[in-house]
Amino acid sequence: MEIQIKDLKVEVEGEEILKGLNLTVKEGEVVGLMGRNGSGKSTLAKVIFGHPDYEITHGDILVDGESIIDMDTDEIARLGIFLGFQSPNAIPGVSLNNLIRTAVHAKDPDGKMENAIKFIRRLKSQLGDLDLSEEFVNRPVNENASGGERKKLEMVQLYNLQSKLAILDEIDSGLDIDALKQVAETINNINQEKGTGFLLVTHYNRLLTHVKPSKIYLMADGQIKKSGGPELAVQLEEQGYDNLIAN
Repeated sequence: MEIQIKDLKVEVEGEEILKGLNLTVKEGEVVGLMGRNGSGKSTLAKVIFGHPDYEITHGDILVDGESIIDMDTDEIARLGIFLGFQSPNAIPGVSLNNLIRTAVHAKDPDGKMENAIKFIRRLKSQLGDLDLSEEFVNRPVNENASGGERKKLEMVQLYNLQSKLAILDEIDSGLDIDALKQVAETINNINQEKGTGFLLVTHYNRLLTHVKPSKIYLMADGQIKKSGGPELAVQLEEQGYDNLIAN
């Protein structure tokens, strides 16, 4: 699978946020997207999934050459694309167990459902790998969970959905150093075991020291201003946004 953003222009309430953005992520590839607050990174993630507040005025979003801009969010997810939220919300009345089993079945309605006992046992093991309590299995999603716990629960969902491409919007925010390493290890495992491609939206290099991207895009003012290899994130920390973009 390949997602290609082509000369994308997007407005919200008459203000242009994305101003001719071009970006490509392939299945199995790890790509970093860096930029200041307000540069348009989160807007891009939302637009890919058809957020109704944003109007595409020009350009296209292609998955394997086919436009998805007129698709509903659930249709986009069924293609095998996952969005990890910057601030995951609690979902009252819906347990993690039910959410993941329902999502897996919706993705493959003709497939054989995994034995419930085996599924819960595996889910508990995954929670344990991320130092999360087994109680999260039957607790409403993200209820009474800290910001860091919510980010880890996003990774549990991603692992079970076996998505082809994952867009993680600031998955590193709110994580202490140990949690960051655990999340990074999970990303690496999913990438290596499942072949999932990643677009990692972040401000800082700290995540990218544990998850090695093949390419980094530097975004500012609604456009990609610079691209390069992992060294670009190091240069960004050393030089700052203004100096690096100017050069």
